[in-house]
Amino acid sequence: MAQLCLLTSLVIILPGVFSAATFTFINKCDHTVWPGILSNAGISALPTTGFSLRKGESKSINAPSSWGGRFWGRTHCTEDSAGKFTCVTGDCGSGKLECAGGGAAPPATLAEFTLDGAGGMDFFDVSLVDGYNLPMVVVPQGGTGPNCTNTGCLVDLNGPCPSQLKVTSTDGEGVACKSACEEFGKAEYCCSGAYGTPDTCKPSSYSLVFKKNCPRAYSYAYDDQTSTFTCAGSADYLISFCPGPSTSQKSSSGAQTPATPEFNSTMVSGAQTPATPEFNSTMVYEGAMDVSSASSRPTCMHVFRPQAVAGAVAIVAALWWWCQLF
Repeated sequence: MAQLCLLTSLVIILPGVFSAATFTFINKCDHTVWPGILSNAGISALPTTGFSLRKGESKSINAPSSWGGRFWGRTHCTEDSAGKFTCVTGDCGSGKLECAGGGAAPPATLAEFTLDGAGGMDFFDVSLVDGYNLPMVVVPQGGTGPNCTNTGCLVDLNGPCPSQLKVTSTDGEGVACKSACEEFGKAEYCCSGAYGTPDTCKPSSYSLVFKKNCPRAYSYAYDDQTSTFTCAGSADYLISFCPGPSTSQKSSSGAQTPATPEFNSTMVSGAQTPATPEFNSTMVYEGAMDVSSASSRPTCMHVFRPQAVAGAVAIVAALWWWCQLF
């Protein structure tokens, strides 16, 4: 009876103990940000799908093995007398603080993740494909690999946004920057129809505004080689809204290493986009195009995250003791 009790308990508990990652959000903006969260299709929602972060506040959320989805920041949010919650940018349409299955209304800066994906690696990116509303940087903490590094957009693009794409508040302040696809709806900007392949869909003058200012962020649908990042092993992730230029990366050894100079610098029109080490990228966000061949993908396996093992051992020991009572 004791052995059966222990086995049943392990089946229930251990899948949730191993392979978890922690996402820590910090608001460095001079105003409140309301992060939203959407899990990919077929993936269970995280414990919260929306919350508020006042200036200087932070919040951590644990995600289970193989979770995938996106994060973004909502801005200029209000609640009316009837309790309906709405935001000028990034609104998820739920009418509430929690997004409850709704995605971000464009334009919005997105951080996109697939944990324990192909080859047991985490895949992540910061995307401006659906436009831009806030500076955002993702910093892996722990993890290994040449592509396990910071990504995102340090620059406030709401000011220099092209006039055709600019979204303004009622007082005329620039609050977001649309994508050319959203504004004009043309296939050449949306990478659709005759432009639906990497060979036919090229950067536009509008997407290059994003790329030159935020060289590590996705600027259009096929911007893979300089914009998708991977971490092997155990990694947690720090997601900063309105980060300063001193953002640093914590290596797997625990030491702080400064962000690369080309990432800290403000890229201006005409600047060179720094190259990113080559790798076989698989697009990881919901609705994205897979640009790698199925036959070239590594066998998918799960990575056991070491920080979870000690807790698992303690739980197993406690369960064994408890089961002896039966």
